[in-house]
Amino acid sequence: MGQAVPVRTDYTAGEVRRLATRAKDAAQARRLLAIAAVLDGASRTEAAKIGGMDRQTLRDWVIRFNEQGPDGLINIPSPGVPPKLDARHRAFLAGLVENGPIPAVHGVVRWRACDLIMRLYEEFGISVSDDTIYRALKDLGFSHVSARPKAYRQEPEVVEAFKNFAARVAEVRAGLAAGTPVEVWFQDEMRVGQKNKLTYRWARKGTRPRAIQDQRTQSTYVFGAVCPERGTGAALVLPACNSEAMQLHLDEIATKVASGAHAVLILDQAGWHGAKQLRIPPNISLLPLPPRAPELNSQENIWQFMRQNWLSNRIFKSFDDIVDHCCYAWNTLIDQPWKIMSIAQRDWATGHAF
Repeated sequence: MGQAVPVRTDYTAGEVRRLATRAKDAAQARRLLAIAAVLDGASRTEAAKIGGMDRQTLRDWVIRFNEQGPDGLINIPSPGVPPKLDARHRAFLAGLVENGPIPAVHGVVRWRACDLIMRLYEEFGISVSDDTIYRALKDLGFSHVSARPKAYRQEPEVVEAFKNFAARVAEVRAGLAAGTPVEVWFQDEMRVGQKNKLTYRWARKGTRPRAIQDQRTQSTYVFGAVCPERGTGAALVLPACNSEAMQLHLDEIATKVASGAHAVLILDQAGWHGAKQLRIPPNISLLPLPPRAPELNSQENIWQFMRQNWLSNRIFKSFDDIVDHCCYAWNTLIDQPWKIMSIAQRDWATGHAF
Protein backbone atom coordinates (compact mmCIF):
# COMPACT_ATOMS: atom_id res chain seq x y z
CA MET A 1 0.00 0.00 0.00
CA GLY A 2 1.31 3.44 -0.88
CA GLN A 3 2.39 5.95 1.71
CA ALA A 4 -0.27 8.31 3.03
CA VAL A 5 -0.16 11.89 1.74
CA PRO A 6 0.70 14.26 4.61
CA VAL A 7 -1.81 17.03 5.37
CA ARG A 8 -0.65 20.64 5.28
CA THR A 9 0.08 21.92 8.79
CA ASP A 10 -0.86 25.60 8.54
CA TYR A 11 -4.38 24.66 9.78
CA THR A 12 -4.92 23.07 13.19
CA ALA A 13 -7.55 20.41 13.77
CA GLY A 14 -9.65 22.91 15.77
CA GLU A 15 -9.52 25.49 12.99
CA VAL A 16 -10.62 22.91 10.43
CA ARG A 17 -13.54 21.85 12.65
CA ARG A 18 -14.63 25.49 13.04
CA LEU A 19 -14.55 25.83 9.27
CA ALA A 20 -16.74 22.72 9.02
CA THR A 21 -19.36 24.20 11.38
CA ARG A 22 -19.56 27.36 9.26
CA ALA A 23 -19.60 25.56 5.90
CA LYS A 24 -22.85 25.85 3.94
CA ASP A 25 -22.01 22.89 1.73
CA ALA A 26 -22.71 19.58 3.53
CA ALA A 27 -20.20 17.59 1.48
CA GLN A 28 -17.47 20.16 2.22
CA ALA A 29 -18.26 19.96 5.95
CA ARG A 30 -17.88 16.15 5.96
CA ARG A 31 -14.53 16.37 4.17
CA LEU A 32 -13.27 19.02 6.59
CA LEU A 33 -14.22 16.80 9.56
CA ALA A 34 -12.35 13.87 7.99
CA ILE A 35 -9.23 16.01 7.53
CA ALA A 36 -9.57 17.33 11.10
CA ALA A 37 -9.54 13.73 12.32
CA VAL A 38 -6.31 13.10 10.37
CA LEU A 39 -4.75 16.18 11.97
CA ASP A 40 -5.80 14.82 15.37
CA GLY A 41 -3.82 11.63 14.67
CA ALA A 42 -6.64 9.30 13.68
CA SER A 43 -5.90 6.60 11.15
CA ARG A 44 -6.80 7.19 7.53
CA THR A 45 -9.40 4.38 7.75
CA GLU A 46 -11.13 6.04 10.74
CA ALA A 47 -10.96 9.48 9.11
CA ALA A 48 -12.44 8.13 5.85
CA LYS A 49 -15.28 6.56 7.83
CA ILE A 50 -16.02 9.91 9.51
CA GLY A 51 -16.22 11.58 6.10
CA GLY A 52 -18.38 8.81 4.61
CA MET A 53 -15.82 7.80 1.97
CA ASP A 54 -13.09 5.25 1.27
CA ARG A 55 -9.37 5.81 1.84
CA GLN A 56 -8.58 6.50 -1.83
CA THR A 57 -11.25 9.20 -2.00
CA LEU A 58 -9.91 10.71 1.24
CA ARG A 59 -6.43 10.77 -0.32
CA ASP A 60 -7.81 12.69 -3.33
CA TRP A 61 -9.49 15.27 -1.09
CA VAL A 62 -6.34 15.68 1.01
CA ILE A 63 -4.43 16.53 -2.17
CA ARG A 64 -7.12 19.08 -3.08
CA PHE A 65 -6.98 20.52 0.45
CA ASN A 66 -3.21 20.83 0.32
CA GLU A 67 -3.37 22.66 -3.03
CA GLN A 68 -6.46 24.88 -2.65
CA GLY A 69 -7.31 24.96 1.04
CA PRO A 70 -10.88 24.56 2.40
CA ASP A 71 -12.45 25.95 -0.79
CA GLY A 72 -10.95 23.09 -2.74
CA LEU A 73 -13.26 20.66 -0.89
CA ILE A 74 -16.37 22.04 -2.65
CA ASN A 75 -17.65 20.04 -5.61
CA ILE A 76 -16.99 21.73 -8.93
CA PRO A 77 -20.17 21.56 -11.06
CA SER A 78 -19.75 19.54 -14.23
CA PRO A 79 -20.04 21.70 -17.34
CA GLY A 80 -22.12 19.00 -18.99
CA VAL A 81 -22.48 18.48 -22.71
CA PRO A 82 -21.59 21.64 -24.64
CA PRO A 83 -24.65 23.28 -26.26
CA LYS A 84 -25.27 22.37 -29.87
CA LEU A 85 -26.15 25.98 -30.71
CA ASP A 86 -23.47 28.58 -30.03
CA ALA A 87 -23.84 32.37 -30.14
CA ARG A 88 -23.63 32.47 -33.96
CA HIS A 89 -26.37 29.86 -34.35
CA ARG A 90 -28.62 31.60 -31.83
CA ALA A 91 -28.16 34.98 -33.48
CA PHE A 92 -29.04 33.44 -36.85
CA LEU A 93 -32.10 31.75 -35.33
CA ALA A 94 -33.26 34.98 -33.67
CA GLY A 95 -32.94 36.85 -36.96
CA LEU A 96 -35.05 34.28 -38.77
CA VAL A 97 -37.83 34.42 -36.20
CA GLU A 98 -37.78 38.21 -35.92
CA ASN A 99 -38.07 38.72 -39.69
CA GLY A 100 -40.43 35.82 -40.37
CA PRO A 101 -40.53 33.70 -43.53
CA ILE A 102 -41.05 35.01 -47.06
CA PRO A 103 -43.77 32.70 -48.48
CA ALA A 104 -42.53 32.98 -52.07
CA VAL A 105 -39.00 32.04 -50.99
CA HIS A 106 -39.40 29.68 -48.06
CA GLY A 107 -42.75 28.11 -49.02
CA VAL A 108 -44.34 28.63 -45.58
CA VAL A 109 -46.24 31.47 -43.91
CA ARG A 110 -44.91 30.75 -40.41
CA TRP A 111 -41.79 29.09 -39.09
CA ARG A 112 -42.14 25.53 -37.81
CA ALA A 113 -39.42 23.73 -35.91
CA CYS A 114 -38.64 21.57 -38.94
CA ASP A 115 -38.21 24.70 -41.10
CA LEU A 116 -35.76 26.25 -38.65
CA ILE A 117 -33.86 22.96 -38.40
CA MET A 118 -33.48 22.90 -42.18
CA ARG A 119 -32.31 26.52 -42.32
CA LEU A 120 -29.66 25.82 -39.65
CA TYR A 121 -28.48 22.77 -41.57
CA GLU A 122 -28.26 24.69 -44.84
CA GLU A 123 -26.37 27.56 -43.23
CA PHE A 124 -24.06 25.76 -40.77
CA GLY A 125 -24.29 22.05 -41.57
CA ILE A 126 -25.55 21.11 -38.08
CA SER A 127 -28.47 18.84 -37.22
CA VAL A 128 -30.56 19.48 -34.11
CA SER A 129 -33.83 18.21 -32.70
CA ASP A 130 -37.16 19.97 -32.30
CA ASP A 131 -36.57 20.21 -28.55
CA THR A 132 -33.25 21.98 -29.12
CA ILE A 133 -35.01 24.57 -31.27
CA TYR A 134 -37.79 25.07 -28.72
CA ARG A 135 -35.33 25.47 -25.84
CA ALA A 136 -33.21 27.91 -27.82
CA LEU A 137 -36.22 30.03 -28.75
CA LYS A 138 -37.36 30.09 -25.14
CA ASP A 139 -33.88 31.13 -23.96
CA LEU A 140 -33.87 33.88 -26.60
CA GLY A 141 -37.09 35.30 -25.17
CA PHE A 142 -39.53 34.03 -27.80
CA SER A 143 -42.91 32.43 -27.13
CA HIS A 144 -45.46 30.87 -29.48
CA VAL A 145 -48.39 33.33 -29.53
CA SER A 146 -51.14 34.32 -31.94
CA ALA A 147 -50.54 37.46 -33.94
CA ARG A 148 -52.47 40.65 -33.29
CA PRO A 149 -54.70 41.37 -36.29
CA LYS A 150 -53.79 44.29 -38.50
CA ALA A 151 -56.08 45.50 -41.26
CA TYR A 152 -54.79 45.23 -44.81
CA ARG A 153 -53.44 48.53 -46.17
CA GLN A 154 -53.64 50.20 -42.77
CA GLU A 155 -51.88 53.57 -42.68
CA PRO A 156 -49.69 53.62 -39.54
CA GLU A 157 -49.08 57.38 -39.68
CA VAL A 158 -52.85 58.01 -39.65
CA VAL A 159 -53.26 55.70 -36.64
CA GLU A 160 -50.47 57.47 -34.75
CA ALA A 161 -51.89 60.88 -35.64
CA PHE A 162 -55.25 59.84 -34.18
CA LYS A 163 -53.52 59.14 -30.87
CA ASN A 164 -52.83 62.88 -30.52
CA PHE A 165 -56.00 62.75 -28.52
CA ALA A 166 -55.57 65.85 -26.40
CA ALA A 167 -55.77 68.03 -29.52
CA ARG A 168 -59.01 66.38 -30.61
CA VAL A 169 -60.56 66.78 -27.17
CA ALA A 170 -59.50 70.43 -27.21
CA GLU A 171 -61.51 70.91 -30.40
CA VAL A 172 -64.57 69.45 -28.69
CA ARG A 173 -64.01 71.47 -25.53
CA ALA A 174 -63.85 74.68 -27.54
CA GLY A 175 -67.60 74.39 -28.16
CA LEU A 176 -68.48 73.62 -24.52
CA ALA A 177 -69.08 75.82 -21.53
CA ALA A 178 -65.98 76.54 -19.48
CA GLY A 179 -65.25 73.92 -16.84
CA THR A 180 -67.35 71.16 -18.47
CA PRO A 181 -65.85 67.72 -17.65
CA VAL A 182 -65.14 65.54 -20.68
CA GLU A 183 -65.52 61.76 -20.59
CA VAL A 184 -64.06 59.34 -23.14
CA TRP A 185 -66.35 56.51 -24.30
CA PHE A 186 -65.77 53.65 -26.77
CA GLN A 187 -68.70 52.24 -28.81
CA ASP A 188 -69.19 49.20 -31.04
CA GLU A 189 -71.64 46.41 -31.93
CA MET A 190 -71.41 42.65 -31.58
CA ARG A 191 -73.47 39.98 -33.29
CA VAL A 192 -74.42 37.02 -31.08
CA GLY A 193 -76.17 34.02 -32.59
CA GLN A 194 -76.78 30.31 -32.52
CA LYS A 195 -73.69 29.76 -34.70
CA ASN A 196 -71.59 30.35 -31.63
CA LYS A 197 -67.83 30.35 -31.01
CA LEU A 198 -65.67 27.84 -29.15
CA THR A 199 -62.98 29.06 -26.78
CA TYR A 200 -59.84 27.66 -25.17
CA ARG A 201 -60.40 25.53 -22.08
CA TRP A 202 -58.32 23.45 -19.68
CA ALA A 203 -57.98 19.77 -20.55
CA ARG A 204 -55.70 16.81 -19.87
CA LYS A 205 -52.50 16.75 -21.90
CA GLY A 206 -52.88 14.61 -24.98
CA THR A 207 -56.64 15.19 -25.21
CA ARG A 208 -58.77 17.71 -27.07
CA PRO A 209 -62.23 18.28 -25.55
CA ARG A 210 -65.29 18.32 -27.80
CA ALA A 211 -68.01 20.93 -27.58
CA ILE A 212 -71.38 21.11 -29.29
CA GLN A 213 -71.59 23.78 -31.99
CA ASP A 214 -74.98 24.86 -33.29
CA GLN A 215 -75.61 25.37 -37.01
CA ARG A 216 -78.86 27.32 -36.69
CA THR A 217 -78.88 30.96 -37.70
CA GLN A 218 -80.98 33.03 -35.29
CA SER A 219 -79.01 35.99 -33.95
CA THR A 220 -79.21 39.42 -32.39
CA TYR A 221 -76.96 42.44 -31.90
CA VAL A 222 -75.52 43.99 -28.78
CA PHE A 223 -74.84 47.72 -29.02
CA GLY A 224 -72.32 48.53 -26.28
CA ALA A 225 -70.25 51.46 -25.04
CA VAL A 226 -67.93 51.82 -22.04
CA CYS A 227 -66.26 54.67 -20.19
CA PRO A 228 -62.93 53.30 -18.85
CA GLU A 229 -62.33 56.24 -16.49
CA ARG A 230 -65.57 55.58 -14.59
CA GLY A 231 -65.81 51.83 -15.17
CA THR A 232 -69.35 52.09 -16.48
CA GLY A 233 -71.16 51.45 -19.73
CA ALA A 234 -74.42 51.49 -21.66
CA ALA A 235 -75.81 48.74 -23.89
CA LEU A 236 -78.93 47.63 -25.74
CA VAL A 237 -79.76 44.24 -27.26
CA LEU A 238 -81.50 44.91 -30.57
CA PRO A 239 -82.70 42.69 -33.45
CA ALA A 240 -81.10 44.77 -36.22
CA CYS A 241 -77.97 46.80 -36.85
CA ASN A 242 -79.05 50.05 -38.53
CA SER A 243 -79.40 53.79 -37.96
CA GLU A 244 -82.63 53.39 -35.94
CA ALA A 245 -80.85 51.03 -33.55
CA MET A 246 -77.89 53.40 -33.37
CA GLN A 247 -80.21 56.26 -32.43
CA LEU A 248 -81.61 54.21 -29.55
CA HIS A 249 -78.11 53.44 -28.36
CA LEU A 250 -76.99 57.08 -28.49
CA ASP A 251 -80.00 58.05 -26.40
CA GLU A 252 -79.12 55.31 -23.90
CA ILE A 253 -75.49 56.43 -23.67
CA ALA A 254 -76.64 60.01 -23.06
CA THR A 255 -78.45 58.87 -19.92
CA LYS A 256 -75.25 57.24 -18.56
CA VAL A 257 -72.93 60.22 -19.03
CA ALA A 258 -72.20 61.90 -15.70
CA SER A 259 -74.42 64.86 -14.89
CA GLY A 260 -72.97 68.08 -16.31
CA ALA A 261 -70.29 66.20 -18.29
CA HIS A 262 -69.80 65.78 -22.03
CA ALA A 263 -68.87 62.48 -23.70
CA VAL A 264 -66.45 62.05 -26.58
CA LEU A 265 -67.70 58.83 -28.19
CA ILE A 266 -65.03 56.95 -30.17
CA LEU A 267 -66.51 54.64 -32.81
CA ASP A 268 -65.70 53.17 -36.21
CA GLN A 269 -66.96 54.46 -39.53
CA ALA A 270 -69.84 52.03 -40.07
CA GLY A 271 -72.59 53.54 -42.21
CA TRP A 272 -75.17 53.73 -39.43
CA HIS A 273 -72.69 55.57 -37.18
CA GLY A 274 -72.68 58.56 -39.48
CA ALA A 275 -76.20 58.44 -40.89
CA LYS A 276 -77.67 61.86 -41.65
CA GLN A 277 -80.91 61.09 -39.80
CA LEU A 278 -79.09 60.56 -36.48
CA ARG A 279 -79.91 63.11 -33.79
CA ILE A 280 -76.78 63.36 -31.66
CA PRO A 281 -77.65 64.09 -27.99
CA PRO A 282 -76.28 67.44 -26.79
CA ASN A 283 -73.98 65.81 -24.22
CA ILE A 284 -72.24 63.59 -26.81
CA SER A 285 -69.72 64.29 -29.59
CA LEU A 286 -68.85 61.55 -32.07
CA LEU A 287 -65.18 60.93 -32.90
CA PRO A 288 -64.76 58.47 -35.82
CA LEU A 289 -61.74 56.18 -35.85
CA PRO A 290 -59.36 56.09 -38.82
CA PRO A 291 -60.21 53.49 -41.49
CA ARG A 292 -58.95 49.94 -40.89
CA ALA A 293 -57.92 50.55 -37.28
CA PRO A 294 -60.17 48.38 -35.06
CA GLU A 295 -57.40 47.90 -32.50
CA LEU A 296 -57.91 51.50 -31.37
CA ASN A 297 -61.42 50.67 -30.18
CA SER A 298 -61.22 49.05 -26.75
CA GLN A 299 -64.89 48.02 -26.98
CA GLU A 300 -63.59 45.23 -29.24
CA ASN A 301 -61.67 43.85 -26.24
CA ILE A 302 -64.82 44.07 -24.12
CA TRP A 303 -66.63 41.90 -26.67
CA GLN A 304 -63.78 39.39 -26.61
CA PHE A 305 -63.91 39.19 -22.82
CA MET A 306 -67.68 38.69 -22.82
CA ARG A 307 -67.53 35.95 -25.44
CA GLN A 308 -64.74 34.07 -23.69
CA ASN A 309 -66.42 34.14 -20.28
CA TRP A 310 -70.21 34.12 -20.77
CA LEU A 311 -71.37 33.72 -24.37
CA SER A 312 -69.22 31.10 -26.14
CA ASN A 313 -69.48 27.30 -25.79
CA ARG A 314 -73.27 27.56 -25.50
CA ILE A 315 -76.32 26.31 -27.34
CA PHE A 316 -79.05 28.96 -27.54
CA LYS A 317 -82.51 27.42 -27.66
CA SER A 318 -84.27 30.41 -29.20
CA PHE A 319 -84.01 34.09 -30.01
CA ASP A 320 -85.27 34.97 -26.52
CA ASP A 321 -82.60 32.73 -25.03
CA ILE A 322 -79.90 34.64 -26.96
CA VAL A 323 -81.27 37.96 -25.68
CA ASP A 324 -81.40 36.71 -22.10
CA HIS A 325 -77.79 35.55 -22.17
CA CYS A 326 -76.61 38.79 -23.77
CA CYS A 327 -78.36 40.80 -21.05
CA TYR A 328 -76.88 38.58 -18.35
CA ALA A 329 -73.36 38.92 -19.78
CA TRP A 330 -73.55 42.71 -20.02
CA ASN A 331 -75.08 43.17 -16.56
CA THR A 332 -72.41 40.89 -15.08
CA LEU A 333 -69.74 43.03 -16.73
CA ILE A 334 -71.28 46.27 -15.44
CA ASP A 335 -71.16 44.81 -11.92
CA GLN A 336 -67.35 44.62 -12.31
CA PRO A 337 -66.27 48.24 -12.97
CA TRP A 338 -62.64 47.40 -12.23
CA LYS A 339 -62.72 44.90 -15.11
CA ILE A 340 -63.94 47.56 -17.53
CA MET A 341 -61.18 49.90 -16.33
CA SER A 342 -58.56 47.20 -16.80
CA ILE A 343 -59.66 46.02 -20.25
CA ALA A 344 -60.68 49.30 -21.89
CA GLN A 345 -58.01 51.66 -20.57
CA ARG A 346 -55.88 53.27 -23.29
CA ASP A 347 -52.97 55.51 -22.30
CA TRP A 348 -53.40 57.75 -25.31
CA ALA A 349 -57.13 58.27 -24.69
CA THR A 350 -57.61 58.13 -20.93
CA GLY A 351 -55.76 59.19 -17.81
CA HIS A 352 -55.57 62.83 -18.93
CA ALA A 353 -57.10 65.81 -17.22
CA PHE A 354 -59.72 66.48 -19.89
